[in-house]
Amino acid sequence: MLNIERYNIILELIEKRKNIKLNEIVEELNISEATARRDLNYLEQEGKIKRVHGGAILVETQEESLDYKKLINYTEKNIIGKKAADLIKNGDIVFLDAGSTTECIVKHLFDKKNLKVVTNGFTHIPELVKLGIETYLLGGKIKMCTGAVVGATAMFTLKNYNFDIVFIGANAVDENGYSTPDPEEVLVKSEAVKRGKKVYFLCDRTKFNKKAFINFATLADGILLTNGDIPENIKKKMEE
Repeated sequence: MLNIERYNIILELIEKRKNIKLNEIVEELNISEATARRDLNYLEQEGKIKRVHGGAILVETQEESLDYKKLINYTEKNIIGKKAADLIKNGDIVFLDAGSTTECIVKHLFDKKNLKVVTNGFTHIPELVKLGIETYLLGGKIKMCTGAVVGATAMFTLKNYNFDIVFIGANAVDENGYSTPDPEEVLVKSEAVKRGKKVYFLCDRTKFNKKAFINFATLADGILLTNGDIPENIKKKMEE
C-alpha cells in the first residue's frame, strides 16, 4: 500500500470516529506499529491531526456557520442557556461571548433587572434590545460565518471593561483546556476570561475531548457549564 493511500484511510477513520488508537490503525491497515507512528507523525506535521497519548484526534480547523450551529443540539444548548441565565443577578455587568450556545442565554433574561451586557455577538443584539437590556457591542472585524466580532480592535476595547460574570463558548474542550479554530477569536475570548469575577465556559457534550486549532483558556480558568456528565478524564484534571 502506498503512503498516500494509508494517509487517506487513516484520515477517513479519524474523521468518522473523531479519535483513533495506535493499535486500531495497526489492525485496520495491517501495518507495523512503527509505520503507524510514522504516518501519524506525518499527518500531524501537515496539520491534519493532533497526536495524543496512544493515538490521535481530529483537529477542528473549519468552523460551521451560526445558522448551522443553531440547528445542532438545540435542546441541549437551551438547557445550558437557562442554567447560565439563572446565575445572573439583577444589576450584574455581563459579558456574553458570540455563539449559538451563548445566544440561548438571551431569551432567558426577560425577568432580569438593571443588567448591562457587553457582547461580541452581533446576532445577540436584536433580542437584547427587544428585552430592553442596556447593551454594548464591541467594535472590530465581523466574522461572516458566525457574526462574531473578533480581532485586536475588539480585544483592546474589552480591556476597558470589568465584569461580574463572563460566559464563553468553545468549539472544543479536553484535558488541556478550551480551544477554537480562529486565532482572531482567541484574542477576544482570552481577554474576556481575564476581565470577569466569575467565568463560565459553555459546552454541550459534542465538544468534549476534541481539540481545535488554538487553546485560549485552561480548565482552571473558570467553571464548565454543561447539560450532562463531564468525561472522567476532564473531571479528573479539574480536580487536580
